[in-house]
Amino acid sequence: MRIITKKIYAVTAAVILVSASVSAQTEPINIVSTAVPFLRISPDARAGGMGDLAIATSPDANSPFWNLAKVPFAKKNTAIAVNYTPWLKDLGLNDVYLASLAAYHKLNDQEAISTSLRFFSLGNIQLTDYSGNVLNNIKPSEFSIDAGYSRLLNEKLSLGVALRYINSRLVIGDVGTGVVYKAGTSVAGDISLFYHGEDKSGGGLNWGITLSNLGGKIGYTNDARNKDFIPANLGLGIAYTKVIDDNNKVTGGIDINKLLVPIAPTATGVYATDSANLASYRSSGVVTSFMKSFSDGTNQVNDLQASLGAEYSYNDQFFFRAGYFYENKNRGNRQFFSVGAGFNIDVFNVNFSYLVPSGSGVTRNPLSNTLRLGIVFNLGGE
Repeated sequence: MRIITKKIYAVTAAVILVSASVSAQTEPINIVSTAVPFLRISPDARAGGMGDLAIATSPDANSPFWNLAKVPFAKKNTAIAVNYTPWLKDLGLNDVYLASLAAYHKLNDQEAISTSLRFFSLGNIQLTDYSGNVLNNIKPSEFSIDAGYSRLLNEKLSLGVALRYINSRLVIGDVGTGVVYKAGTSVAGDISLFYHGEDKSGGGLNWGITLSNLGGKIGYTNDARNKDFIPANLGLGIAYTKVIDDNNKVTGGIDINKLLVPIAPTATGVYATDSANLASYRSSGVVTSFMKSFSDGTNQVNDLQASLGAEYSYNDQFFFRAGYFYENKNRGNRQFFSVGAGFNIDVFNVNFSYLVPSGSGVTRNPLSNTLRLGIVFNLGGE
């Protein structure tokens, strides 16, 4: 089966699957490929303005996306966040987007429950056979929904856990190729830890550790041997807030992320060898794959993604943000600057972020001109 759209979906799908920018390189590219890569897209406009920095920043309604353990330290008893991100706008796509919702409610001073929802639309896609004959049009989409619980372990440390259902509806039924496709589904979990070192004035050091999307593989046919890993991830974050005076403070931090998915074996050109290596790779168990991601024979430093960001706050009402995201050129080459702003009016706040255009021609980042919008509704007392 060949997938073609009015927007050159073959290019779009490749970019989405690896979330990479197109660049001419002399070194071999070996990207960690997973199913449901939409789970790696930043859904949060606030974090998007800081280069996707969010693991250890101050808690808000979007915390369930990044580090659920932050919620017990949130100022408001209840909050709801809604975000919208048009995706790959720089490729001329108008119907590919990520919409998300997150909410939490504090049961008491120590416990909280939460939920989050992500919906990713891949737009309208036209299917053709190898001869170019039109088969039909489809509108694939993916979504995830989760429920979480978090609680304080002591005055400064908290723990969070979440269970997530994932549904990836790309192609359904027999589209004329003889293969019957179905929606791919999986269940995954998150475990997170958060240390809240801020004092009453809001200054101090926070840090967090997250393990996210720990779950089973996803398959799109009834062939149990043909399943893909989901993007299990280990994240470490640190953020420090400096209170300048009663009205001004600045926060800076860094997040380091690593996919807990091994890289597929490099092709040797020998069919029998490549088939055996690929079969062994695809048959690896989920827990085994976590361990193999640290010993797959590659440079582990190249596997790391870094988010460096800062936020300036005036009177906790006006916010200005900037950040930088780095990914090794042989692991996807997502490298970009972002800026953002927000304002807070008691019961709700609005956040914007913008991914600064970079490169030109074939090296232009397809994520350029990405504009995220987020609204947070703060409900209940402090």
